[in-house]
Amino acid sequence: MSTPLSMTSYGRGAAGHGGRTITAEVRSVNHRYLDLRIKMSRRLLPLEDRIRKKVAAVFSRGHVEVGIDCPEALAGKVRLVPDLDLARQYHRCLRRVASTLGIKEEPGLEHIAAFRDIFITEEENEDLEALWPAIGSALDAALGEACAMRAAEGKNLRADLLDRLETLESTVNAIEAGLPAVLEERQAALKTRIGDLLADERLDPARMHQEAAILADRTDVTEELVRLRSHFGQFRAIIDEDEPVGRRLDFLLQEFFREINTIASKIANAAIAHHTVTLKNEVEKMREQVQNLE
Repeated sequence: MSTPLSMTSYGRGAAGHGGRTITAEVRSVNHRYLDLRIKMSRRLLPLEDRIRKKVAAVFSRGHVEVGIDCPEALAGKVRLVPDLDLARQYHRCLRRVASTLGIKEEPGLEHIAAFRDIFITEEENEDLEALWPAIGSALDAALGEACAMRAAEGKNLRADLLDRLETLESTVNAIEAGLPAVLEERQAALKTRIGDLLADERLDPARMHQEAAILADRTDVTEELVRLRSHFGQFRAIIDEDEPVGRRLDFLLQEFFREINTIASKIANAAIAHHTVTLKNEVEKMREQVQNLE
């Protein structure tokens, strides 16, 4: 027996690399399709496609947020580079000022060094290929925690849905048990109606048969009850399949509503109406639960 997965989850994982701790977090809530958002440093963007593939292998639906926290590289990854073109311009300007002012001293290195903007700070590009195993490990751990939470909640949802399905089945049985009494009421109404028709000297025999057929048809909900029980069996089979089941169960519950509404419209009886209200309430609660299943 497979357990359906919830779309609500949280997971966190961590891995070490070069004296740093890289962490990954995964959060998910229900969504009609897979809506994946990744938050991480711009320098890690070349790894985005690999991260997406890892997450998409685990989630097929849901709004999923993934956060990757990777601290900057430690000391030794930053260097100073001189802007030689700018230094030459400063040197020419200093010589021109000296010449204009009649200063015989040539500008030297100590003068040029006073202009700090000729020194540029550059970050060395980090080796993302060397970093990826640690990021992948942290992400795998986060996805593992998230999957465990999804399975646990999915198990609870399954139990609740099957409990409610049993309520539906017992209520349908109660409706079926009450049909003979409804039929007796309808037969009495039919006799009264036929009596009224017989009192009419202009009675058309075809009209009388038509009225009888209409009254009988309005009472017959055999097909609806058979289809409902068939849907119940399909529900039990689908919920234990080893694949995403949320959309299929949601569609099936819409079919539950269709049959229940038909029963309610065919039988104008207080007891049956009470049962159909119970059915509708339970199915609505089931739809709310199913919409959180992947």
